[in-house]
Amino acid sequence: MAGSYAELIRDTRYEAAVDLGMVTLFVQSLAQRPATVLDAGCGTGRMITHLSTLDPELVIAGSDLSPGMLARARSQHPGLELVAADNASLPFADERFDGVLAWYSTIHTPPHRLGAIFEEFRRVVRPGGLVLLGFQAGTGDRRLDKPYGHDVDLVAYLHHTPYVRDALIHSGLAPVAVLDRSARGGGARRRGRGALRPVPPPPQGRCSRLELRFSTVWK
Repeated sequence: MAGSYAELIRDTRYEAAVDLGMVTLFVQSLAQRPATVLDAGCGTGRMITHLSTLDPELVIAGSDLSPGMLARARSQHPGLELVAADNASLPFADERFDGVLAWYSTIHTPPHRLGAIFEEFRRVVRPGGLVLLGFQAGTGDRRLDKPYGHDVDLVAYLHHTPYVRDALIHSGLAPVAVLDRSARGGGARRRGRGALRPVPPPPQGRCSRLELRFSTVWK
């Protein structure tokens, strides 16, 4: 399936401009230079290519569960650290990255498992770093019939933006920018995006007071 996916979705040409604007903001907001970024659920590496275009100095690593997808990514990006891993169990040290990008890599994760993934993102990102999520917003799920022409069983989950926000806050991440837009083509579903920073741990013996800087943009 990796080959068919790579042929159909080669780059970011099908992404909405406003969505790519969030990725640009993510890269521009990274505090360190050169910054280290994890593409969590990198697939065939198309977003790695986009990140490198936005900032050629980025030090990028990638992870994905699919050996076929990783093989494609490695052929396009030789020399990068691209590893087989579940987003809920990343093989990276604590506070390794300045930013984590998870672009549609949670759409095959049921909502009740998101918390474990977000806790891993929080663990591997440095204080002051950013996490950017891209997902299909809404509720429910849909079973994909022969995705990309292959006879496999694949379920895509919609994620309710307030639920995602609460799960992120619970894992120690605070929203700093959110985009929720209508689906293109007149559909009812929306696409959610969120840029988040880790919440610093409170001094021992004191409670953490969480301040949210929250904005929503509708297309």
